[in-house]
Amino acid sequence: MKKIELLAPAGNLYKLKIALKYGADAVYIGGEAFSLRSAADNFTRDEMAEGIDYAHKMGKKVYVTANIIPHNSDLEPMENYFREIYALGADAVLVSDLGAFFLCKKAAPGLDIHISTQANNTNYETVRVWHEMGASRVVLAREMTIGEVREISDKNPNCELEAFVHGAMCVSYSGRCLLSNYMTCRDSNQGACSHPCRWNYSLVEEKRPGEYYPVYENDRGTFIFNSKDLCMINHIPELIESGITSLKIEGRVKSEYYVATIVQAYRNAIDAYISDPGNYVYDEKLYEEICKVSHREYYTGFFFGIPPEGAQIYGSSSYIRDYDIVGIVEEYDEKTGIARVSQRNRFFVGDEVEVIQPMRPYFTQTVGEMTDENGLPIEAARHAAMTLYMKMDRPVVKDSMIRKKRI
Repeated sequence: MKKIELLAPAGNLYKLKIALKYGADAVYIGGEAFSLRSAADNFTRDEMAEGIDYAHKMGKKVYVTANIIPHNSDLEPMENYFREIYALGADAVLVSDLGAFFLCKKAAPGLDIHISTQANNTNYETVRVWHEMGASRVVLAREMTIGEVREISDKNPNCELEAFVHGAMCVSYSGRCLLSNYMTCRDSNQGACSHPCRWNYSLVEEKRPGEYYPVYENDRGTFIFNSKDLCMINHIPELIESGITSLKIEGRVKSEYYVATIVQAYRNAIDAYISDPGNYVYDEKLYEEICKVSHREYYTGFFFGIPPEGAQIYGSSSYIRDYDIVGIVEEYDEKTGIARVSQRNRFFVGDEVEVIQPMRPYFTQTVGEMTDENGLPIEAARHAAMTLYMKMDRPVVKDSMIRKKRI
């Protein structure tokens, strides 16, 4: 069986390190230009260099996104950008535009090129042509069935295929949306999407201006374009057997807690299947785990055909959020069993919390003794990003995370 890559989002340098510690084989990042996630923190040149070095020391990879749809003014700086990221040691660059593709081949001929999902890669001939022109990998459109993916793989056995398997979905075809630009002058194809697909809509008939009619039976209107989140964790065998070589998680603007939780769950599912495909049994606890991050209702996207009625969420655009991350372990003293913790949300002595760790099962404990950074006893961690010291029931490692169920 060919190696299966778990590819994680990294919106900044810290999230890159978290993703790799919690089990990702590779991460995709954006620089300060040419990336489709301007809302992410993104990477300076120095941060990119540090992140690439960090990943390579772990035997892992970093892919840089440059998948905007470029205009004339983008081309010269884009060519220089390709040279720069190649010099930094990036393992590949993602592009969606034919002109950008050839600029990269000219500027950085040794840099692997991945074709972004923004290029609407939906058939085996498209994949064949990109591969013959020199692309090492093609990221498939989200609007693909398992059967279509398998056929593409069968006809292009030497081209790596990447596909999104978890995260937010877009109402527009593979994210090529004009709605944001039209309504807010923020171009989604230049990385500045304002997400109007998540807004509340009502209907207006042209001869009755000012009279608003709910599109759905809800007096607040309807979130008619608002899709559920993709989740394929209980279909790992089908994904791998279809020929996909890189399973991609969406979410460069999501939190480090989201990245850690989702990556580790998929890591465990993939490893369980790879280790013994014939006796693989899906672990329901993995689904329970990914439901502990902020998310919309989950569904399987287009993988099993056109989504049935219920793929959209009409009543609200809000997230399901049953847990909060309350602290991150910065240091642990094995002799005393005390961790230095950076607070993220308030919690109290007596609270029941769960502790997740890189590549280890989580455990539950009751918060006992806590002190502030001056060693004074405290009953609550109330102040944002405060440093505190907390007795742990079990040994923990740096970058372990403490979460608490919402009441």
